[in-house]
Amino acid sequence: MTSDMQGNEVTNANRISLDAYDQAIAAFNLYHGDPIALLDRALAVAPDFPMAHIAKALMLALSSEPAAFELATSQLSTMHNLKMNSRERSLFDAARVLSSGHWVKAAQMLNLHNMYFPRDLLALQTGHLLDFYCADSRNMRERIARAMPLWSEQMPGYSVVLGMYAFGLEEDGHYAQAEDTGRNALALEPLDCWAHHAVAHVMEMQGRPEDGIGWMLAREPYWSNELNFFKVHNWWHRAVFHLDLGQTDQALALYDSAVRNAESPVALEMVDASALLWRLHLCNVDVGDRWKELAQVWRNHADGKTYPFNDWHAVMAFLGAGLDSELSALIKRMQQSVADSPCAEWIDRIGLPLVQGFTAFWHGNNGKAVEILLPVRHFCGVFGGSHAQRDIIDLTLIEAANRGGAQDIHQSLVNERLALRPYSRMTAGFLSQGQSSA
Repeated sequence: MTSDMQGNEVTNANRISLDAYDQAIAAFNLYHGDPIALLDRALAVAPDFPMAHIAKALMLALSSEPAAFELATSQLSTMHNLKMNSRERSLFDAARVLSSGHWVKAAQMLNLHNMYFPRDLLALQTGHLLDFYCADSRNMRERIARAMPLWSEQMPGYSVVLGMYAFGLEEDGHYAQAEDTGRNALALEPLDCWAHHAVAHVMEMQGRPEDGIGWMLAREPYWSNELNFFKVHNWWHRAVFHLDLGQTDQALALYDSAVRNAESPVALEMVDASALLWRLHLCNVDVGDRWKELAQVWRNHADGKTYPFNDWHAVMAFLGAGLDSELSALIKRMQQSVADSPCAEWIDRIGLPLVQGFTAFWHGNNGKAVEILLPVRHFCGVFGGSHAQRDIIDLTLIEAANRGGAQDIHQSLVNERLALRPYSRMTAGFLSQGQSSA
């Protein structure tokens, strides 16, 4: 019986197609290279190989791109009559649900799949990423913890599982264990950029920007390779560390040289670009015309229904570029999607309020921004992204309270932040702003 590298039986694969498939999964595990091209190679020699079809559909959908969702659906539609074993059928069903836009339901289906097939590394990583997209920090940790006892260091892919566990631990607040686990994963596989970024997240959440910059610099050769799909996000992390030290010039230079130098049309990388420019704006940095280039690219990626976390970041770019018509059109699409999008609850409860709050802040209506953002921030933990990415909500709220003269609210929010990040220079700056305005 033919099996993948973790011993899971696969259907209708020959030696050549299975080799290409294993290479594709390994590339996906490390976010390095082109796993889609490798899957196409597998399908070219074994067109009835179901796991290659399923893997390609999952990777397309996980990009969070509206057009990629359509491609994923098309990919799956070609394989209804293919022979599949129970594991493949289970993953196929989850992939169909995901490609239809049901992020949470797909994640829930994979909870059971991962329990039945804990060594299915593609499914485990897909579930982990869905927990990230759904901002389910508890399950980000628990999904991997449930499978860990079924893995050993001798198994191919073990370091990848360890790296995912590190990030789950970090997002669930277990910082010391997360850092140790991430470092252990990297000792086994230095190219694991997910484990590397898990450690960076720990340093960000603990307010350790000097350590963070040192960490990024020391390991830069491992995560900044041109073939590394995750390099832009790690450059973003380094820029955020510089901002926490008040080094806005360095952060802006990284935007130009690494975050946006290629003018990428990849939504995940555009999210990083929007978030960095917005943070620079909060620091009163003039970013010139940079918003305009980014906003033009966002026009083809924000549909108001597929993933509202992305739409919210597109709004930042539209605001920065002054594209009022694009902003209004996107808000209208989001409002219409409340009626029929699988993401309707996210859009209605969180997406639209964030858009309204950020729009009010941009236009100087700080009182309204505080009124909207103060309550909605407590619901954003189920909206998408990481704690570090969603921190931009609190940063904007703090700045709106300060600019709007709501000093009691500003002081309370700074006190809240100081309790978690007592050594953060950015937080100290917020404190001094409030004191000077009092």
